[in-house]
Amino acid sequence: MKAKSLSWFALGALLTVGPLAAWGHAQKQAPTVKIPEPGVPQLMTIEGTWVRAAYNNEGYAILGYRLANLSIGDEWMLLEFGTTLRDGVSNYTLKRDALSLETHDGTTVPLATTIQYREANLSALQAREKVQRDSINYFPPSASQACRLGLFAELDSRAVAWDQVELSPQRGCVGRLFFKVPGGITYGQYWLNVKFEKSLVRVPFRILTKEEEKLLSKNFSDIRKQVQAAFKPKKSS
Repeated sequence: MKAKSLSWFALGALLTVGPLAAWGHAQKQAPTVKIPEPGVPQLMTIEGTWVRAAYNNEGYAILGYRLANLSIGDEWMLLEFGTTLRDGVSNYTLKRDALSLETHDGTTVPLATTIQYREANLSALQAREKVQRDSINYFPPSASQACRLGLFAELDSRAVAWDQVELSPQRGCVGRLFFKVPGGITYGQYWLNVKFEKSLVRVPFRILTKEEEKLLSKNFSDIRKQVQAAFKPKKSS
């Protein structure tokens, strides 16, 4: 994996869209951006339509969720996930219980166990993911070493599933995450929670309706400018 530099000044957040009734004027003006409140100290950035990243002074997390947005009604959610530590932070062992999903109604869903994953037989979901995905290869410059985050392993592969992974500022660890969502995947705001040794990073992502997706994709460049402007450093007087 070839690490790419992340634009640390392009600070932003997931797009949280207002009521559909307010979109009647979409053709006259670009949709507004509301930055979701993570409830913890952190910064966020947008790197792509289906890619979201969040970080603080300790850790960095990024996810891709195109397939999740195409899986409305399905009980299993697959997320592409990557993580690393910031410069100067001591190595940390990330375990399975450090990862959880928060749904739009406030329900916290733990990462699936290896047994749940195997019994579910998700080969069809994983086959779809191979063609319905976006690169999440956006890491801080220091994370130049590739790292497999092997919390799950496909049944037909020789890979072995691990219960933990050693993180360091030099390693950009990437893997798949699986969550069994009660009631199935529905539209709305979700959060991926990542517990580091001393802090929590919450990566926001929204399962979009077709109308939301169309409007946001069309105005993506404008929205990014709005987010950048929201975090533009103030000039010293």
